[in-house]
Amino acid sequence: MQIDFLGIQAFLAIIETGSFHLAAAQLNLSQTAVSHRLRKLEETLGVRLIARTTREVSLTDAGRALLPRARSAVQELGVSCEAVRKHGQHAHNWLVLACLPTLATGAMVEVLRICQARWPDTPVRVFDSAVHEILELVESRIAAFGVSVMRPNMAGGDFVTERIGEEPFVLLCPEGHALAQQATVHWNDLRDEALIRISMTSGNSVTIDESLGPLREQLRWRLEAQHTAMAVEMVRGGLGLTVVPLLASNVGPGVRAVPLAQPAVTRTLALVMRRDAVLSEQEMFVRDHIVASIRERIHAV
Repeated sequence: MQIDFLGIQAFLAIIETGSFHLAAAQLNLSQTAVSHRLRKLEETLGVRLIARTTREVSLTDAGRALLPRARSAVQELGVSCEAVRKHGQHAHNWLVLACLPTLATGAMVEVLRICQARWPDTPVRVFDSAVHEILELVESRIAAFGVSVMRPNMAGGDFVTERIGEEPFVLLCPEGHALAQQATVHWNDLRDEALIRISMTSGNSVTIDESLGPLREQLRWRLEAQHTAMAVEMVRGGLGLTVVPLLASNVGPGVRAVPLAQPAVTRTLALVMRRDAVLSEQEMFVRDHIVASIRERIHAV
C-alpha cells in the first residue's frame, strides 16, 4: 500500500491544533486543501479517522489507533532527514555503515572498539536500520556497506551481496522458567506458553510464521512489542517468552537464551554493497572484521 504522507501530515496537524482552520494555517494551505488531504487518507484506509462537529474535532477509534504510529513515523522520518543532512555536510570525514538493529548491540561493538583504537581520529556513524532502509543507505552512497537479511531484490542491478551465514532464532525466557533449564526447546513445547511477538513490521515475525506453517495457529501470542529491547524487558518481568535472532540474545541477567528446534528457524545474513563501491582501508577493515565476527558467533552455536 502506498503511504499517503500528505494525508498523515494533515491528520496530525488537525489533531495537534484542534481545528481544520488552525491546521491549514500551520501547513500554509487552504482549509479546503487540508480537508481534501484528510478525506483522501480516510478513503485509502477505508475508515473515518476524525469525527467533525461545528465546534470541535475528535478522534474515532481508528484515529486513536493510528495517532501514535503516525507521530512515531513522522518523527523517525525527521530524524532520518536530519541524519542525512548532517552526513552530507561532513561526509568525507566519516566512516559510515548500516546494519540490522539486532546486530548493532552485539557483533558490531567489539569491531568498532578495535577500529576506534586503530584510527582514533576517524569518526564512525552506524545506521541501525530496517532492511529496506539499509538498501536505501547503500544505494544512495551514504553507507559504505550494510549488513542485512538476504532478500531477492538484493541480487543483481546496482548491488553485490556476500552471504555471511544462517543465523538461528532462539527462545528467551526468565532464568527461573522450566524451559530455561533445557538444552533445546521444541516449538510444540510452547503451545501452552504466553508468547511475546515482536512487531510484524520487523520482518522477523514473518520469517517465524512462514517457517512454522500450521503450527503457528497453535501458539498463543499474548503480547506484542515494537522493538526487541521492550520484548526482552517483558520476558525479564515474567510476562511471557519471546523469540529473537541469536545475535540479539545477549540481553544480560535474568533472561536465558535456549536453542529452538523442530523446526529450526533461521534467517540468512548478508553483506550488501554497491557494485561500483571503492572502499577505503578503514572501511575494508571494518567490513572484513564484522563479517568474521558474525560468522564466528553463529557458527559457535
